[in-house]
Amino acid sequence: MDGESRNGFVGLVLVSHSAAIAEGLAELVAQVAGPSVRIVAAGGGPDGTFGTDGGRVLNALQEIAGPAGAVVLMDLGSSVLSVRAAFGELPKETIAQLRIADAPLVEGAIAAGVTASTGGSVDEVLAAAQEARTVAKL
Repeated sequence: MDGESRNGFVGLVLVSHSAAIAEGLAELVAQVAGPSVRIVAAGGGPDGTFGTDGGRVLNALQEIAGPAGAVVLMDLGSSVLSVRAAFGELPKETIAQLRIADAPLVEGAIAAGVTASTGGSVDEVLAAAQEARTVAKL
């Protein structure tokens, strides 16, 4: 694991049924959060199919876990199930570093990224992501 992933900033894991959505959103969040916030995209099923790859999700969680913690955001359905299943494979020490956000993927990821970039704690980043549920668009 590289030094940047352990720089004291909370990281993010973005889980989607679509690799393009996860990777594009990671790119968008990186633009607003800056280079200090580590973002790992875990999108798409095996062999580039639509869906969720549990192994890819597990690897993303293992990759992002660190002392500052990380927040996990998901789109729907099997991505939630994949994250829950992956948590079952992780040691307690790793699980303690991670938070699962009950938040809209795009809005939650942007809010979480901005808060992480200010040096917010893992619980502050989680709260920012989850507050995105209540933001009206009109």
